[in-house]
Amino acid sequence: MPTPEAGRAPGRRATRLAVVDPATGETFDEAPDQHVEELDGVVDRAGRAWKGWRADPAARSAGLRAAADAVEAAGDDLAPLLTREQGKPLSESCAEVARTAARLRYFADLAPSTRRIDDGRPVAGEIRWRPLGPVAAIVPWNFPLQLAAAKFAPALAAGNTVVLKPSPYTPLATRLLGAILATVLPEDVLTVVTGREPLGARLASHPGIRHVTFTGSVPTGRAVAAAAAASLARVTLELGGNDAAVLLDDVDVGRIADRLFWAAFRNCGQVCMAVKRVYAPARLHGEVVEALAHRARTVVVGSGLDPGTRIGPVNNAPQLARVEEVTRRALAAGARAAAGGHRLDGPGHFFAPTILTDVLPDDPVVTREQFGPVLPVLSYRNLDEAVDAANGTGFGLGGSVWGTDPDRAAATADRLECGTAWINHHAELSLAQPFAGVKDSGVGVAGGPWGFYGNLRPFVVHRLKEEGR
Repeated sequence: MPTPEAGRAPGRRATRLAVVDPATGETFDEAPDQHVEELDGVVDRAGRAWKGWRADPAARSAGLRAAADAVEAAGDDLAPLLTREQGKPLSESCAEVARTAARLRYFADLAPSTRRIDDGRPVAGEIRWRPLGPVAAIVPWNFPLQLAAAKFAPALAAGNTVVLKPSPYTPLATRLLGAILATVLPEDVLTVVTGREPLGARLASHPGIRHVTFTGSVPTGRAVAAAAAASLARVTLELGGNDAAVLLDDVDVGRIADRLFWAAFRNCGQVCMAVKRVYAPARLHGEVVEALAHRARTVVVGSGLDPGTRIGPVNNAPQLARVEEVTRRALAAGARAAAGGHRLDGPGHFFAPTILTDVLPDDPVVTREQFGPVLPVLSYRNLDEAVDAANGTGFGLGGSVWGTDPDRAAATADRLECGTAWINHHAELSLAQPFAGVKDSGVGVAGGPWGFYGNLRPFVVHRLKEEGR
């Protein structure tokens, strides 16, 4: 298995980045904490590599297919390392590795199409497509590999080169992924840099970067957009969500409870498009709370490397503190924990899966993105009230409607102000579909052909018709 090598700025002593296992709270490895001065050389090399990479579409497709094969072959190394630094159950890490390979294979088959325009004038036009140049991909800690591939696979397929920066909490699996792909891709086509801030800020503002794609918080996303504006680089921002699940009054609670629970608690609730609040009709509210609370009380929480674990730890200490604080505030304001509501004893960043009821509608656990294993369940009297509440935050990533009448559910879903709506399930995506948020949940589109063309710019060629014969 290839070993990632750390770069080092000339004349600077290399520093190291401690990587903590969230299941123990202890440092188990380290990665390079690279200096901002190194980015000039990295981006310059990416720019030089771009000239060859953009010139041969067939070689790009072959390279991405080889990359997918290499990722699959390395799954036994990648998945345990991902679990060790991120915390998720090993089965979820294996699924993330598989999804990473699938993205590479999907985008390997996409190619831009030339379009001819004839509007009756004596001039014929063709719309062709050109890559943008070096792309900065800045990735958070919840899905380090999958979100990285969602950014670099379409960028590479379009003919760009990529400088990839993972979160300092989860650098190891991404560095290993970069080393694996370096065995099948040309040199400097994909480069992984690791380190603390201001490394990401400098990468976003670097004049050699032509597209910045970022997933993370709204405040950081605003800062990234401002930094990229200095060089007028294109930006694609996925800034998280506060997805609402609206349960209709005909919903079969027993039938949907498992799906609804895991839509909220997969990856310990650390999913941008997880269900983060539930609106249940008043007559069913108690039944919904108890169904979810039973699952929260009985689910196995533990180290992701334990085969019996279904929910792992919160990834890092600051996020655990945030989950604790938002829960404490809700309870102090009158909410009741039907399950959980507290940090678990022992080492590691473990928080009991929590179902909150009697929550004030304007409590931060409802209006903000808690990003952890905490789910408020609120009651409503009429459907208009529930839809208004679902739409009543600054977020607009996803949402879902649950009920037994599919037409009524679809009509309600159509009223949600979000980029993706699901009916009787949540947070499932096809590689071929667009993924985008509205309001504070982002700018630009990822996924499918839309994400692919987001890494290209149109190039128009005109010619006189009589000269084209």
